[in-house]
Amino acid sequence: MIKSALAIFTTLLFIHAGLAPANAQTTTTAKKTIVKKPVAKKVVAKRTVTTTKTVARGSLNNREKLVRKVSVVKGKRHVSYQRVSAAPSVSPVPPVMTAGDIAGLNMTPDPLALRSNVALVVDPANSQVLFEKNSAVALPIASVTKLMTALVVVEARMNMEETLTVTDDDVDREKHSSSRLRVGATLSRDDMLHIALMSSENRAASALGRNYPGGLPAFVAAMNAKARSLGMMETHYVDSTGLSSQNVASARDLAKLVVAAYNYPIIRQYSTDPKYMVEPSGHALQYNSSNRLTSNKEWDIGLQKTGFINEAGHCLVMYTRIEGRPVVMVFLDSKGRLSHVGDATRMRKWLVEDQPKNLTRVKMVRADQG
Repeated sequence: MIKSALAIFTTLLFIHAGLAPANAQTTTTAKKTIVKKPVAKKVVAKRTVTTTKTVARGSLNNREKLVRKVSVVKGKRHVSYQRVSAAPSVSPVPPVMTAGDIAGLNMTPDPLALRSNVALVVDPANSQVLFEKNSAVALPIASVTKLMTALVVVEARMNMEETLTVTDDDVDREKHSSSRLRVGATLSRDDMLHIALMSSENRAASALGRNYPGGLPAFVAAMNAKARSLGMMETHYVDSTGLSSQNVASARDLAKLVVAAYNYPIIRQYSTDPKYMVEPSGHALQYNSSNRLTSNKEWDIGLQKTGFINEAGHCLVMYTRIEGRPVVMVFLDSKGRLSHVGDATRMRKWLVEDQPKNLTRVKMVRADQG
């Protein structure tokens, strides 16, 4: 009886303390048995500030990379390494091949290491060829086309003050090029010609052709007829902008076009202006020249036109004076946004430094022999 009372007292003591004796999992009363379970203590985790820096250590193979992780925990620096799957390699997008590249013209060497597949330098006074590279090959000429567009417009003697309206027909749906002239914008034929020559505005050139008597088909026919009259036998036009790669010509033909267009002061002025302001539908817009050489005081440029589409590369034609001597330069299918300008600068330096030899006659080996 005493032991039973002592056991009950001990059990009650442990229950009050929140514990149960190791050898007493149950408490027996006269009426029922109560099972007591141990009460788990709450564990509060201490906050740890971790800073991790991951540094790639290089490739283990084509599929895995070793990554070095640097962690700072409670002010202590820990370094670990982990293998991770490498991202699959992506093949580079191949460069767009121009028509000249496809024809193999990029394999033609020249002493100036020009980036243009085609080059021609001519003295217009006597038709002497000072430099020549693939000059008889017909290639896409991009916006150099606009020089013939200007020639046809000027020789048609149309009313230059007539207002022309940009329509949906002038929107470029072939190359999707942008334009600052919105559909519905109005400008005089004179202003359209100005920004088409100076800044290569495509919608302006399209509007000029479309507003020719007989429309664009008649205008293109007039362009091709003018080319034939100038002896441009490797030339063919299909539009007034040059956006189509079917507008083709050889450097020899373009030299003839430059000389013919140079006879018109309006084409000389409009093509060489560095900037010009127009107000289509009353909104002022400033256009800049597409040829930065027009603002370069070291150059004396009497006429110029640039051009670019993927098939043609970068193109440039100029009538300039070097050491007081008139020179026509033609560069077609050049690689790089300013490469045609760089080639012109390189050519000018070459002509000046090697005088009088270079300004007499230098003829390069051509890919179009025969």
